[in-house]
Amino acid sequence: MNGHLIIAVPSKGRLQEQTHDFFKRAGLKLVQPRGTREYRGAIEGLDGVEVAYLSASDITQQLAQGAAHFGITGEDLVREYITDADRKVVMLTPLGFGYANVVVAVPQAWIDVRTMADLDDVATSFRLRNDRKMRVATKYLNLTRQFFAKNGIADYRIVESLGATEGAPAAGSAELVVDITTTGSTLAANALKVVDDGVMLRSQANLVASKTAPWSDAARESARIILDRITAQDRADAFSEVRTRFAGCDDALLSEAREKFGVVSPFGGPTSSGMITLHCPPRNVHALAELLRARGAEAVSVSRLDYVFTRDNPLYDKLTGGLDAA
Repeated sequence: MNGHLIIAVPSKGRLQEQTHDFFKRAGLKLVQPRGTREYRGAIEGLDGVEVAYLSASDITQQLAQGAAHFGITGEDLVREYITDADRKVVMLTPLGFGYANVVVAVPQAWIDVRTMADLDDVATSFRLRNDRKMRVATKYLNLTRQFFAKNGIADYRIVESLGATEGAPAAGSAELVVDITTTGSTLAANALKVVDDGVMLRSQANLVASKTAPWSDAARESARIILDRITAQDRADAFSEVRTRFAGCDDALLSEAREKFGVVSPFGGPTSSGMITLHCPPRNVHALAELLRARGAEAVSVSRLDYVFTRDNPLYDKLTGGLDAA
């Protein structure tokens, strides 16, 4: 690794685009100097960082083996493919894209099956009636075993799916499926329904750190810079900046605004002239402006924030805490 920080990201499709957008919003532009067909890249203006473009399964393998420091991948893949994941990786932060639920889905014709307890009853009766266990088609072998064991279901066998899992019952190769879904429309189109308590995992893309990677001082410093920028952008998303100045702006009013609207005053309380800068959750800016004007403000300005940098770096603290505990 030559002391470089390695970041593994999706190599194609919508997830690659969303990953690029995520880093770009944080002021971290991913570049591929040799073109989009090159599977190595960098972060513009940040030395000591390499970007590896990999398939989803390869990203989890690289994280598990310590061949990449950071990876962008779904929690479903982490939990499925990395044994004892919490011992090998740190789930740093969800990214707000790549949503998918891992679910148990049965034929719509099974009108009496609405819960996992119902499915347990059906599995037992199916074995007694057919002298074989009910088949579950899935790509999620480990998650399925864990979830079925948690619900006390033993009368089943897994059929590993290599193609379109949702088509297995219609093809006669399985009785039910464990699959990922976002809207459920594909399952419904194949005459399947999700069991009421059959959502095994609500997944989305995460920034994941490997505990087994060689975390040199240089790699840690690169990670600190990257996580500082991501945190600053997250803070900016959480607030709008509100500015005003009037004589009635005092500590009592500021306390009321904090209690009612969740504002923070990053630069301290009002000046002697009544000038104040507040950070307010966007959903509350209109109500805050109403309050300030009712108390005497002639004008209140509201602007969007690009970044909010502070002394603390909670994502980096979470990383170092996870590495030190490994």
